[in-house]
Amino acid sequence: MNRYDAIVVGAGPNGLAAAITLARARLSVLLVEGRNEPGGGVRSEALTLPGFVHDTCSAIYPLALASPFFKSLELGALGLEWIEPELPLVHPLDGGEASCLYRSVELTAAGLGLDGARYGQVMTPLVEQADWLLPEVLQPLLHWPAQPVPLARFGMLALQSAQGYARRHFREPSGRALFAGLAAHSFLSLRERATAATGLILNLLAHSVGWPLPRGGAGRLSAALCQHFEALGGVVQTGRTISHLDELPKAKAILFDVAPRHLLGIARGRFPKWYDAALERFKHGAGVFKVDYALRAPIPWTHPACRRAGTVHVCGTWEEVATAEDEVSRGIHPARPFVLVAQPSRFDASRAPAGMHTAWAYCHVPGGSTFNMTERMERQIERFAPGFRDCILSRAIRTCQDLELFNPNYIGGDINGGRGNLWQMLARPILSRVPYQTPLAGVYLCSASTPPGGGVHGMCGYNAARHALRNVFKIPERE
Repeated sequence: MNRYDAIVVGAGPNGLAAAITLARARLSVLLVEGRNEPGGGVRSEALTLPGFVHDTCSAIYPLALASPFFKSLELGALGLEWIEPELPLVHPLDGGEASCLYRSVELTAAGLGLDGARYGQVMTPLVEQADWLLPEVLQPLLHWPAQPVPLARFGMLALQSAQGYARRHFREPSGRALFAGLAAHSFLSLRERATAATGLILNLLAHSVGWPLPRGGAGRLSAALCQHFEALGGVVQTGRTISHLDELPKAKAILFDVAPRHLLGIARGRFPKWYDAALERFKHGAGVFKVDYALRAPIPWTHPACRRAGTVHVCGTWEEVATAEDEVSRGIHPARPFVLVAQPSRFDASRAPAGMHTAWAYCHVPGGSTFNMTERMERQIERFAPGFRDCILSRAIRTCQDLELFNPNYIGGDINGGRGNLWQMLARPILSRVPYQTPLAGVYLCSASTPPGGGVHGMCGYNAARHALRNVFKIPERE
């Protein structure tokens, strides 16, 4: 075909969501991907040794289960199986202690000592409101909410800095450390406004939907999405990089799951100067240094709860996490980094040969870094799991530059599609009620550089495609 109703460029989770949403409306849709396999950061590979399945980029997907887009699909019928660890998250502390985030608010609160009652007072009503609250926070901030007053109450908590929120809500080290790790997923200094939002949302997700992983690897999720798209009549072209709009067939709507700077190049000379300037001003954030491990045995955590957790946050106290994230924000590589560890093979035997294991770990570093953080990361893990290094059979490392080469949307190793500070939560990439729409008729941006930002939820593509359905094709979305 040399003409389609719609074309989507980029087959990451947002591009796939956009393509599926358009195809469900019975449009002819072409999905173009520069790499040889769809999925973007949702891929699996044998990165170390034969028989070990590693998640190339992302691994744990709480936002997928909360996403209205994913809820509208029946991916189980396509072979996707979610695994939910008993404990979504554990944050070990020195001295053999640990803060545990359970699915249950009550169990979590019971482990927080004097902070337990206050924790329950905050989290219980949020969990009760999760069915409408989570879809609200997965929209652009500039929208009219279904329940303005309760959302405003949540906003008063969320728009604080993580530091300010912790001072008001936690008196003991365990609760402060747990919240520090959650808020550090913002990739920002914990002193910045609105970093409490990241901590609260991830906390709420743990209680309302869990922090699951796909059986068989992250790539199973992308494969299920692709299969669904093609069953709807969609066409996928891989290994085709688009450098200019003129390279695409004719279409009424074109949606780009790309970074703003790449959209500038593809549409060069077509946008008005003010929009070019807005995209040029868009800021990317801290990057990631990632290590995948093939292990002869599971990580020998000192605290037994860590062995039952899908994710372990490694850094120690609130002060240590805050210092590490502060240093990254100032362009420093932390001597004691905040390390995020996922343990897929603890719950999914298909990830490694019998009796062996995989581990997935990363830390935050200044954007564009080429510095090797392996020694610093392993020192942190060894601190809470003595003997960890003795378990390592092989490791695969990726710097910020390596990650950007793998996925061009990861500018400087920024896996969130741009800084998530308060301004870029509002203006992502521009201040508009419809930030997906560009000044060029029928052309949309639908990557993680649009609301609601980073994470595997598909909502950037879903929101952009729904707008295109209404405004370009004048048809309602069909489920």
